[in-house]
Amino acid sequence: MSAIVLNGKEVAQAVRLEVAEGVREFVGHHGTPPGLAAVLVGNDPASAIYVRNKRRACDEVGMFSETFDLPDSTEEDELLDLIRDLNVDHRFHGILVQLPLPRQIDERKATVAVNPEKDVDGIHPMNLGRLLEGSPVYVPGTPAGILELLFRNGYDATGKHVVICGRSNIVGKPMANLFMQKRPGCNATVTICHTGTQNLASITLQADILVVATGNPGMVTGDMVKPGSVVIDVGVNRVPDETKQRGYRLVGDVDFDQVSKVAGAITPVPGGVGPMTIAMLLSNTLEAARRSKRDSE
Repeated sequence: MSAIVLNGKEVAQAVRLEVAEGVREFVGHHGTPPGLAAVLVGNDPASAIYVRNKRRACDEVGMFSETFDLPDSTEEDELLDLIRDLNVDHRFHGILVQLPLPRQIDERKATVAVNPEKDVDGIHPMNLGRLLEGSPVYVPGTPAGILELLFRNGYDATGKHVVICGRSNIVGKPMANLFMQKRPGCNATVTICHTGTQNLASITLQADILVVATGNPGMVTGDMVKPGSVVIDVGVNRVPDETKQRGYRLVGDVDFDQVSKVAGAITPVPGGVGPMTIAMLLSNTLEAARRSKRDSE
């Protein structure tokens, strides 16, 4: 069998068109567009590309965006001062602080410093708590994007066994909480696997829906996947490839060639989950702008 390839670019484009329509309506009512501030500290190439892509996406849907580039030597207090300024800057309805940060800066302090009402990344403890409680405001972009990708391709997790490999605060934990909630398309039985999990394959083979977010290229192979299951590959890893002009290629945490012969559906890397993450960030920013106007009326 050959798995259906879930095209994240196509679904993300549909979401962007919907957001663009929402932005036009917002501007029509309020005169100014939703605004997103992106803070980039240091010169990590992957982070720089990601932030640039986010800004282009904002431009495409008519949002105002600005990137605040800080040097790698930036001290923690300097970053926190900037975040406090952005919290009260009415041009910006959403703030994202691109991770990772340089070693001299405590990432948790930076995350907590963002006003929860502008935390469009959905990683402030208050927003994660809202998600756990079952009344999320802003869901982290990658988990939200995965659900949207599944929904729009007709995959319903209700009653299914979902296995998630990875327990990060930006993917694994919020993804598990979303899938277990009693809401349309979710209401699943969820198992989380991590570095302490023994005999991983015995668990992944039980998954009707398998989400892999470990940062280990090609970790999940064909013999670890239940025939006909849906496999969501969150990983984006650079591996050397002398045949490429850049000297590397991007691969996921799943061995695509093997798993696509077993699974019923699978996301590619690139072109799967990645575009959905940015699309949902735009959606969160539009929602933040709408909430700010409702709160001020």
